[in-house]
Amino acid sequence: MSATVLVVDDDEPIRRMLERTLAAEGYDVTSAADGGSALAAIERAVPDVLVLDVAMPGIDGLDVCRRVRAKGLSVPILLLTARDAVPHRIAGLDAGADDYFVKPFAVGELLARIRALLRRGLEPEQVLAHGDLVLDLQTRTARRGQLELDLSPRELDLLELLLRHPRRVVTRELALERVWGGTAAASLNVVDRYVSYLRRKLGEPQLIDTVRGAGFTLCR
Repeated sequence: MSATVLVVDDDEPIRRMLERTLAAEGYDVTSAADGGSALAAIERAVPDVLVLDVAMPGIDGLDVCRRVRAKGLSVPILLLTARDAVPHRIAGLDAGADDYFVKPFAVGELLARIRALLRRGLEPEQVLAHGDLVLDLQTRTARRGQLELDLSPRELDLLELLLRHPRRVVTRELALERVWGGTAAASLNVVDRYVSYLRRKLGEPQLIDTVRGAGFTLCR
């Protein structure tokens, strides 16, 4: 499957050039002309890489960065900007960007930077987060805000599955396969039972929504 890239730039010629260049390299490219449209696109589907212009009217690139990171999303972000001063670079990195690239740029170098970000994105994640809900994959501990949650191994596995698919439907069949190994001894009813356990321990039942006839989704 091709890596997905979301290109965000209010300069249409640059945006179209990036779309064509990245598509020619085999990427699955979508684009947005402003920060609000970019955030809406990310809500629909988180890309593998976000190529983001800084200077845009309304919600600028730095604000998009901050909002993406505030949601707990670890998508690699490459900022594009005409501002080359060190304070501007620092501001971009502090906002949550992974790389900072100055216009005008060489297309070959841009492609190399995107490949580097994709390689970095293949490294194992250490933390999954959704709002104030955080799961540390190394220590196998979960918390909401400052409160550590007392979860069983199965509950942790189910929570991890939901956190890896935020706002997307996790079917009972998928949960049964990933959490219980698809064992014959486990039925679809066990998924509902453990979702009920999780809801109670999370302290906010509506955080896990039931999608009738389909499964469950982690929402906010």
